[in-house]
Amino acid sequence: MTNLKCEPKVMRLIDANLNRLKEGIRVIEDIARYYDDNKELASTLKSIRHKCKIDIYRELLISRNSENDVLRQTTKSELTRSTLNDILIANYKRTQESSRVLEEIFKIIDPMLSEQFKEIRYKMYTIEKENLETY
Repeated sequence: MTNLKCEPKVMRLIDANLNRLKEGIRVIEDIARYYDDNKELASTLKSIRHKCKIDIYRELLISRNSENDVLRQTTKSELTRSTLNDILIANYKRTQESSRVLEEIFKIIDPMLSEQFKEIRYKMYTIEKENLETY
């Protein structure tokens, strides 16, 4: 993906969703690793998280504007989680939604990356089903 020239707001959209995707995976990964002692699941999630990168980090960083995010304030629904299951569900949904946004945006920028994020989304659907059947 060399010479990617996107307008700053598109780059900001990519940056926010890429961060959201990796953060969501990390929460699930850490629960699998430290709470469930599930090395296989934690390793799988770590591998997926490492695939959530693109070669334009500097451009993404330049476009970041988190101080002026119009929805930066925490919503009440985010404060009502009371179990690990609630946290897992929220983070599985976060990963699926953000990977879908990246899949759609990259359809117009880099179709190969679009397919990569689609693959990640479907892996997260499968892992969610397998993982949450045990909770």
